[in-house]
Amino acid sequence: MPQLPFLLVDAFTTRPLRGNPCAVVLDADDLTPTVRQQLAREFNQSETAFVDQAPAGSIEFAVRFFTPAEEIPLAGHPTIATVTALLHAGRVVLPADGSALVLTLNLLHGPIRVDVLPPTSAEPPLVWMTQRPPVFGAFHAPEVVLPLFGLTPDDLLPGAPIQTVSTGTPQLMLLLRDHAALRRAHVADPAALGRYRAGSDFFSPHLFCLGGATPAGYTFARHFGTPPDVSEDPVTGSATGGMAAYLWHHGYLSSPEFIAEQGHDMGRAGSVQVRISGPRAAIDTVQIGGTGVVVLEGGLRGDL
Repeated sequence: MPQLPFLLVDAFTTRPLRGNPCAVVLDADDLTPTVRQQLAREFNQSETAFVDQAPAGSIEFAVRFFTPAEEIPLAGHPTIATVTALLHAGRVVLPADGSALVLTLNLLHGPIRVDVLPPTSAEPPLVWMTQRPPVFGAFHAPEVVLPLFGLTPDDLLPGAPIQTVSTGTPQLMLLLRDHAALRRAHVADPAALGRYRAGSDFFSPHLFCLGGATPAGYTFARHFGTPPDVSEDPVTGSATGGMAAYLWHHGYLSSPEFIAEQGHDMGRAGSVQVRISGPRAAIDTVQIGGTGVVVLEGGLRGDL
């Protein structure tokens, strides 16, 4: 029986079993949206990527991202994982002259550019994802939002607005006072968070503070979900892009390039390189970069 190849890839890490795992299904052209959603629930990762075959000689791929609950328009760690899987499976090849490989991924809401830098002696290929231009959404009341995470308004960094920001997927941005507040955070009532999310303009909440988990990091973050999605995402690329736009726009960054860290307290330490271009009031682009490691290869039944 013919099988569809799939790979499990850890993104935003150079070491297996760190970073954020993502299932990547190749040659997924004939899988219906319903089957894709069922498979995403079966894999039960924070996201699963489905990659259609590219025409001969092309480096454009149609890709869709599904959480266990729903399809989403853009995701960061699945982008890193998808490109890592394509390289590993020989579907794309880095230029022999050592230059960058430029790919196009055609996502639900249109194409994005991905640049792949060749590997070094110490690290695998570095994948740079250019996200959508940032969109700044609604502001949210601290006295309403913070209790959803077992926190009080005093846990927010003084003066920091709670705001929805999207660089492809809208996320709720909460800049907390310090690491202690971030580590205390938890979803106090999943049903209450689900109700608030259903009546608002964001997909999921991203809580973060200034100062990394290691000296290399400028930020440290946590990202929560609601059932049936995973309760906490180890390293969240789309939200890191939105966080970067938030920090640059509101004046919390002195440099447009930094390292974002996430997942360390979960035993899944991940590192995201970030670049922002454009003035604070009119950001041109947000890019996130990271490496991926293939952990598992297998085949799906062809009669799904």
